[in-house]
Amino acid sequence: MRGGYRRAGLLFALTLPVAERVFGAASVQVATVCNEWGVWGKYTGRFEQAEGLYLRALTILEAVRGGEHEDVATVCHNLGGLAHARGDHHGGEPWGRRAAEVRAEILGEDHPRVAADLAAWAALVDGCGRPDEAEVLLRRALVVFEAAYGPWHHDVAAALHNLAAIAHRRGDLETALAHYTRALAVKDAVLGPGHPESTITLINLGALHRALHQPGRAHACYSRAAEVLERVAPDHPHLAAARRGQAATAAGLAADRAADGA
Repeated sequence: MRGGYRRAGLLFALTLPVAERVFGAASVQVATVCNEWGVWGKYTGRFEQAEGLYLRALTILEAVRGGEHEDVATVCHNLGGLAHARGDHHGGEPWGRRAAEVRAEILGEDHPRVAADLAAWAALVDGCGRPDEAEVLLRRALVVFEAAYGPWHHDVAAALHNLAAIAHRRGDLETALAHYTRALAVKDAVLGPGHPESTITLINLGALHRALHQPGRAHACYSRAAEVLERVAPDHPHLAAARRGQAATAAGLAADRAADGA
């Protein structure tokens, strides 16, 4: 799988200059390549590269399509998601809001793509310290997703993951556990169990199991996240968190075994 992600990166690097030569450096086709390459950069932890690609795509699309086009909303959504992955919630919140507002004007508030924007925006709002507002946005989005797609869809998983994070911080650990567990099951079914997007849910689920004094389950979550990232994206920023959790829970399990044998 790691080789597949590397080949994809090389393919984007080869495709962009061809698109520039054939269609022009400020063409919609170039913006499309930049946006898709940016998505790859986010998944593989190349956040600076992804930001530059997204911003180039946005500049082109605003010039060609205008600021109220759905393609612009898509890149704003991606910029918000990238900021969330980097922990820059205040920087990402305006991107998330803009994506939701632009797309809602085009498609209406009950469209599933608008709901996806609401869910992504909610994660940023929550990171800015407004969990009640975020929960309202997420629950609105989840209703739309389940009506449009049924329970087994990536967007359902994303909303559940973020609802779990809110519940976890509030101390409602059982609700958080139910949401994280369901989110992971959906991601595994839709994306496959080795997809890097599942790793943030695994890391958070590991932290939750530690809070519930379940070190064995926590260790399994951290270990799985680390194994995926080591294989797919060994320089991914989240790998350090997975390894820290893995080491801490391994030490705790060893101490428990020693105490049991004493």
